[in-house]
Amino acid sequence: MTPENRQTVVVAMSGGVDSSVAAALLLEQGYRVIGVMLRLWSEPGREDSNRCCTPDAMAQARRVAAKLGFPFYPLDARQAFKNRVVSYFLDGYAQGVTPNPCLVCNRHIRWGMLFDYALSLGADFMATGHYARLRRDDTGRVQLLRGVDQAKDQSYVLHVLQQEQLQRALFPVGEYTKPEVRQIAQRFGLLVAQRPDSQDLCFLAGDDYRDFLLRHQPQVASPGPILTRQGELLGEHRGLAFYTIGQRKGLGIAAPQPLYVLEKDIARNALVVGSEDELGSSALLASEVNWLDGSPPPGAFQAAVKIRYKAADAPAEVTPMPGRRAAVRFQQPLRDITPGQAAVFYQGERVLGGGIIQSLHIEERV
Repeated sequence: MTPENRQTVVVAMSGGVDSSVAAALLLEQGYRVIGVMLRLWSEPGREDSNRCCTPDAMAQARRVAAKLGFPFYPLDARQAFKNRVVSYFLDGYAQGVTPNPCLVCNRHIRWGMLFDYALSLGADFMATGHYARLRRDDTGRVQLLRGVDQAKDQSYVLHVLQQEQLQRALFPVGEYTKPEVRQIAQRFGLLVAQRPDSQDLCFLAGDDYRDFLLRHQPQVASPGPILTRQGELLGEHRGLAFYTIGQRKGLGIAAPQPLYVLEKDIARNALVVGSEDELGSSALLASEVNWLDGSPPPGAFQAAVKIRYKAADAPAEVTPMPGRRAAVRFQQPLRDITPGQAAVFYQGERVLGGGIIQSLHIEERV
């Protein structure tokens, strides 16, 4: 790529090693790089303890841009992030599900607001530090693939992307393992080479999510009955939002055998518990399904399905249904299928699509 025809790429910076190395690699490949970092919402007075986009992280990203010699701009996304992502998180728990706000952030903030901003700057591409890869097929469509580093693969959270975005996406670190990325950062002399990864949701500011919920959605602390599937009353829960499917400890009830959370009955505000033998389901119904090719496959197909970001692949039959839904039938029951999380469909290393887990029951008549 010569200076005359080199293309422009906006890199979504975070102040961490992955996005910094993504920018460095793209510069090395001859692209004209512009760094942009989102300013995301955090609770007033807790900005410094946020897990992402802290003043320190912003300063780190600026240093990387200055060292590598490309322009850097902050983009204020605080209100949009609060309205879209934080509200989604709070509303999900209020409705009794376990939401994944990272999916909404990728769809509406990073690959919505920031993507549009990149195009407004005249960029040909937008890049992030996600561990994922892309491949163009014979028809010109872009396929989303797992990252080389299976332990860091982030294709799960990218299943929300559309072809328009995939056509202009770049994931430079997806071809490397995390140790290799840190070595590349050292080769470029970047001080973020050993910066630790962020683990928690960025807006929790180091808190347990339950404390955050109590501050912003106190009505979730609505006690109700703890029941068996047979309707036996065993005790009282302190709010459905504070429990997860498969949870055993912290139920506050005495029983001759270990009991697990089987489901949350929203209509009765009841926590349903049972033995380990009762735990799990062989099916789920997904809604809001996004197919990366732009349309669903013509019929049922075999796939490996991930029901959480860190979950192992589970073989299943996936049947596309009307209304952007899909029925998933697993070969073996899974213990921790959780409404509100995403079910993502893979064939080999390729992501076909995915949607939000709506129910552990499939409506056969639809």
